[in-house]
Amino acid sequence: MKTLEEKIGYSFQDISLLEHALTHSSFANESKGRCTSNERLEFLGDSVLGMVVADHLYRTCPDMPEGDLTRTRAALVREESLVEVARQWGLGDFLRLGKGEELCGGRHRPSIQADAVEAVLAAVYLDGGIGSARKIIHRFIIEGSKPQQVTQDYKTALQELVQQTPGSTVSYRLVGESGPDHCRVFLTEVSVNGTVVGSGEGHSKKAAEQMAAKAAFEKLIET
Repeated sequence: MKTLEEKIGYSFQDISLLEHALTHSSFANESKGRCTSNERLEFLGDSVLGMVVADHLYRTCPDMPEGDLTRTRAALVREESLVEVARQWGLGDFLRLGKGEELCGGRHRPSIQADAVEAVLAAVYLDGGIGSARKIIHRFIIEGSKPQQVTQDYKTALQELVQQTPGSTVSYRLVGESGPDHCRVFLTEVSVNGTVVGSGEGHSKKAAEQMAAKAAFEKLIET
């Protein structure tokens, strides 16, 4: 754990918080109640990350309109950005995974790595406060993001495109799941005004929705 603390740039007062942040649900399930997963920490970390990034953009980009603020924040906190942080930390080596997830390559699964980064941020927040969490977020996510990494959030882009026609609506529907519990693949369809205009797959529901939105956005732009 000391190695990971050095890579993050933060020393925990309560190291159990970091261990908790690295505990995937597959490991927790196999522990038969001896430990809990990092899912609640992930939930908290997502909010901490979003708030810090939003605060930074609000203060440093006074002339940026709300729509651009939303897109920029979404690009900074998206899964790909968090996976890059996980790579810098070597986070996959420290994850606590169940046997099935381990065999399925869970240490390298983007959704698991991104979720773990959010959980670690929450652990830092609980252990050292918002100031400590902010320093890490600025170093690795805000200042550490390369310009080419800030790419389009297709759900937001699709929503804004559709809203150019007053009264139009966008909706997403999960239409299928496949694979074992530790390697699920989700299939999602996106509809505009009740008509399916795109579909996409991903290892998380969020990723599947983004891929569906990307397909729909590109289709509508061409028409």
